[in-house]
Amino acid sequence: MAKLIARPAARLSGRVRAPGDKSVSHRALMFGALALGETNISGLLEGEDVLATAAALRALGAEVEHLGTGLWRIRGFGVGGGREPGDVLDLGNSGTAARLLSGILASHPFTSFMTGDASLRSRPMQRVIEPLSRMGARFEGRDGGRMPLAVIGTDEMVPIEYRLPVASAQVKSAILLAGLNTAGETTVIEPEATRDHTERMLRHFGAEVRVSPAEGGGKRITVVGWPELKGRDIVVPGDPSSAAFAVVAAAIRPGSDVTVENVGVNPLRAGLYECLREMGADIAFENPREVGGEPVADLRVKGGGLKGIEVPAERAPTMIDEYPILAVAASCAVGTTHMLGLAELRAKESDRLSSVAAGLAANGIRHEMGADSLAVHGTGAPPDGGGLVKTHLDHRIAMSFLVLGLATREPVAVDDGSPIDTSFPGFADLMNGLGAKIEPA
Repeated sequence: MAKLIARPAARLSGRVRAPGDKSVSHRALMFGALALGETNISGLLEGEDVLATAAALRALGAEVEHLGTGLWRIRGFGVGGGREPGDVLDLGNSGTAARLLSGILASHPFTSFMTGDASLRSRPMQRVIEPLSRMGARFEGRDGGRMPLAVIGTDEMVPIEYRLPVASAQVKSAILLAGLNTAGETTVIEPEATRDHTERMLRHFGAEVRVSPAEGGGKRITVVGWPELKGRDIVVPGDPSSAAFAVVAAAIRPGSDVTVENVGVNPLRAGLYECLREMGADIAFENPREVGGEPVADLRVKGGGLKGIEVPAERAPTMIDEYPILAVAASCAVGTTHMLGLAELRAKESDRLSSVAAGLAANGIRHEMGADSLAVHGTGAPPDGGGLVKTHLDHRIAMSFLVLGLATREPVAVDDGSPIDTSFPGFADLMNGLGAKIEPA
């Protein structure tokens, strides 16, 4: 285990570039593999999660070449053209890879096996197993559908119309990916909007994707089966979930002035920035533009005082990964921040809600945790700090509490910083370049 410690920092300043968006990176590789011809990707996140996806696609028969930092070329096998992998597909810590690949594997007429690290093996897969089984695939796994998981696929999938019981872009994407190799039209109904990278990118590669209002609210997303996807170039924007750490670090240190370049600001991913603005953070979206079908901007943040707010449950799908770092911002604000609708956090890399609450407790921060809520009481003064936070192999817990340590009275340590490389290689170096003090303990 690589224990890390963050010491209080006076102020942060400088310009940095966010690493490539993890969600877009996974999809760029997968859709490149499902396309015919050549796909060139620039700005790909080269964290362990995305590299696991690249390795899995190679095992399925795609040619996946690394050409240089962030530069990749894929020659795809086409929709339904994957080959049976010769070994178990190890997806490391990546729930995105596991759930999206399930949709691809389910629609191929062979049996494949998926596993991952201890964290991923504990995460529920039943939410994708259920709709994909309705379409005709079969699955054998541990109790609750947990990995290791056998996917017994078929090329005679049946199209379905499926209403998501829980807002999940991963489940939606798995069904749409299975629908590519299914005759007819496959439809997902989402009661609440979730990130729409899959729909945007499928269109970019030439699939027919229709989005319309659903009866009773929400959206119907329909994909038409058996498209001929063609290789396309993809520029991956910076990851808003990764940019969040530098943004919050600057916002909670008075006198800071930090610009994070090239950040994806898709409205369905920007809930954290909406919250920070409501809390009084000075955040400007500079140089707005569109890159690869995704809205992008440079985020300039100046440090100052924050105040507590109420974060409504309906905002959760737009910032589900950012609640740990929002809890850090709330710890440094004046007043109470109430976060509602957090049940989904319990099914992430760790039970993130419990992990956040335990980290707050370890650092003397008053809070109350409910079944799907968290209230954090800030005083505006620096929190005590001085705690050791258990990360439970969760990269976002590790990074969030290291950011907290920049603003506390006493340093904050995390028991294992090694999972950070799954999503943000070079995190400590980037933060230290802005004036942070993050180092091995």
